[in-house]
Amino acid sequence: MTIGNITRTFAITGVAALLVGALAACGGSDPFADGASQEGNAADALVVGSANFAESEILANIYAQALNDNGIEASVKANIGSRDVYLAALEDGSIDMVPEYTGNLLQYYDADSAAVTADEVYEELPAALPDGMTVLDKAEAQDSDSFAVTRETSEANGITSIGDLAKLGDDLEVAAPPEFSTRPYGIEGLRTKYRLGVTLVPINDGGGQNTAKALADGEVQFARFDSTSPLIAENDFVLLDDPEHMIVAQNVVPLAASDALDDEAKAVINAVQAALTTEDLQEMNASSTLDKESAADIAKAWLADKQLF
Repeated sequence: MTIGNITRTFAITGVAALLVGALAACGGSDPFADGASQEGNAADALVVGSANFAESEILANIYAQALNDNGIEASVKANIGSRDVYLAALEDGSIDMVPEYTGNLLQYYDADSAAVTADEVYEELPAALPDGMTVLDKAEAQDSDSFAVTRETSEANGITSIGDLAKLGDDLEVAAPPEFSTRPYGIEGLRTKYRLGVTLVPINDGGGQNTAKALADGEVQFARFDSTSPLIAENDFVLLDDPEHMIVAQNVVPLAASDALDDEAKAVINAVQAALTTEDLQEMNASSTLDKESAADIAKAWLADKQLF
């Protein structure tokens, strides 16, 4: 650098320093106030939490992206932990909202509730929740215990509901986890609610690949899965209806701090809820589990496909 360049550099630097000082002197304003404001806005953004499994993280991303698309700043705090952990985060203000499931949430706060159907469970929820919490609209989408048969079995025998399984005889076998033997919607419910002659074939993988293989290979007539399992679509299984409401409804529902969302934010989330289906959850879980796509990318694709806003 030449001496002339050095001189000009010092001169420019000095002028800049004087300008900064003059600006600071004007009413004591901060020349970087915009940056501080942005930081404050980020702190005021809605925080959508998620439990520690993929479907919850996908839903949290859908909610946050929908809010952002409508000019409401939101972020995701993913994989917080189990229900006890994320409910504590909601209570202490660490998060403002979290995706939940109606039946499990109701039974968490009211273990004696006898509500079973989607409407019954949803209607009882507000009174069961602690002060400071509220739920938004429930979605049609559910992630519940369910039973499935192969498509061949369904179409050849006209089986679309749990009760239809009686068409296959009185010596049925169902693949399910070992604890299914004592659950009200397990062997007991199948025998009393639907009067099926059924025995348990215990497979301890939570409705995973081994369960799917047992059903596909004909080792059992039907099997228990989560209703949003990607294995259902992957194997072209048919989910069976539950007309006797043996299984407690588990509709997706946003749980929020009562004072966290204004009417505009609630309207955005409720629009998402109105469009969300069980089939959507199956497809998105498949994108996560089988295709290894990120929760953010899956959420973005879902919102683009639905064109809600």
